[in-house]
Amino acid sequence: MKLLIKIATMFCSTISPVLMVHHSAAAGEFVGVRQIAAPSKERGSDLAVTIWYPADAGGKSVTLGESVFFVGTDAMLEAPISRGKYPLILLSHGVGLGGTPQAMSWIATPLAKQGFIVAAPVHPGNTGANRSAAETMKLWLRPGDISATLDTVQKQPFLEDHFEAGKVGALGLSMGGSTALALAGARIDPIRLAGYCDTDILNPSLCGWVRQSGVDLHAMDMKLAGRNNEDKRIQFAMAIDPAPMDVFQASTFSEVSIPVEIVNLGRPGTIPRTALASEIAKAIPEGKYSTIDDASHYSMFGECKPGAAEIAASEEIGDPICSDGGGQSRPEIHKQLVDMVTEAFDRELKTDR
Repeated sequence: MKLLIKIATMFCSTISPVLMVHHSAAAGEFVGVRQIAAPSKERGSDLAVTIWYPADAGGKSVTLGESVFFVGTDAMLEAPISRGKYPLILLSHGVGLGGTPQAMSWIATPLAKQGFIVAAPVHPGNTGANRSAAETMKLWLRPGDISATLDTVQKQPFLEDHFEAGKVGALGLSMGGSTALALAGARIDPIRLAGYCDTDILNPSLCGWVRQSGVDLHAMDMKLAGRNNEDKRIQFAMAIDPAPMDVFQASTFSEVSIPVEIVNLGRPGTIPRTALASEIAKAIPEGKYSTIDDASHYSMFGECKPGAAEIAASEEIGDPICSDGGGQSRPEIHKQLVDMVTEAFDRELKTDR
C-alpha cells in the first residue's frame, strides 16, 4: 500500500498547491488572490500564505488547486481589492494528500465573494514533497502558524484600509478544525497524543504512516504540547469535522470563552470516532453543533473530475476520495457547507455582539 501517497486522507483537504493560468472568469464575480510570506519565529522560517478577498476587475485569471483528481477554483491573481471594510477569516487546512491552502479554495473563494478576507497559511511538514509524520503530529505548532499569519496579514499595505476593526474569526477543516479549537482555548493532552497511534482504532491511515516513518509518539518531545494556544484576537471559531478530537484535555472545552460552531459530516453512527464532536460542542459554553447527513469526511475534498475514483484506485490511495454519504452530490454538499459557514461568520463577525 502506498502510504506515503495516501497519507491520512482521514485528515485531509486535497488539491495541488499550483496556481495555474486560466483564461476565463465569471463577469461581475471577482475574487482576488495573493500569496505572501509570514515570518514564524517558532518554525524558524516564513510561512507561505494565500489570501482571498473581494476584488474589482483586474489581475490575471488563475485556477487554484486543480489536480488529476479534483476540479480547481477560479480567482484573479493580484486583482485590486474592492472598496470597503471586511472581516477576516483565518483558515487552517488538513493534512495528507495535498492538504494546502489551495485545497480549500472551494470554500475560500465563495467566502470572499460574500465579503470576507480569507487568509490561510501552509502548515509546514503537513503535506507535499516535504511532508513529515513527525512534524504533522506536532499539533501544538499549528495554532502558532495561524497567529503568525494574523500578525503579518494585518500589516499588508494592500489590505491596510480594508479590515473591519476587531472582526477576526478562525475556520478549520479536519485537522484544521482541531487547530481552530486550540485557537479558541482548548488544550492538547500530551499523554493522549503520545498514545494516539498505539493501535489503529482511531486512525489506521494516519497511524500507519506514522509507524512506517519510524515515528514513536511516546519518544517525541511534548513538553510544549499541552500549552495554551488561545489567540484572544479571534472572536469566533468554526470547525468542520475536526480531528483528532481524542487528544484534547476534556476539561479545557468548558473554559472556551468565545462562540464556537462545529459541523460533523455524516449521519450519527457513521461519523468516525476521532472526528465526533457532539459532546465537545455541549461542553463549550457558547457551542453550537450540527451535522450534514448526506456528507462524509471526504466531502471536504474538491469536486472530483470524471474518472478520478478509478485513478485513485489504480494508485492504491485506498480511500474513497470521491464518495460522499449519498443523497446529494459533492457540489450540493459544498453549497450547503458554504451557506452554513457564511451564515455563521455573518452572524458573529458582521453584527455587533
